[in-house]
Amino acid sequence: QVQLVESGGGLVQAGGSLTLSCAASRHTFRSNNMGWFRQAPGKEREFIAGITMSSGATYYDDSEKGRFTISRDNAKITAYLQMRSLKPEDTAIYYCAAGRLLTARGTDYEYWGQGTQVTVSS
Repeated sequence: QVQLVESGGGLVQAGGSLTLSCAASRHTFRSNNMGWFRQAPGKEREFIAGITMSSGATYYDDSEKGRFTISRDNAKITAYLQMRSLKPEDTAIYYCAAGRLLTARGTDYEYWGQGTQVTVSS
């Protein structure tokens, strides 16, 4: 059964850091590239970063590159999103996704987690 479970969200002050985790079923993790997206209230879902299944190569949206870091631990079958220097505008529900393609388009990902809320206070 395909399953992605995010964790690590919460309330943090501006300038703080959080690390989100995405635990996957073994088959999902080994067969797919992983991506992180977020959706703020009243806004469309947006791509943050992706990482390949094979080489671990990473791909970032330019707007967050430098503050956010995606990684994966194959032994723990978990993907991570480290977030630094958080801003109130980073407040959103953060989702991890898995798919055959590594793109910025959410429709290219077949599997999604339930999301984890990140709230950044000013």
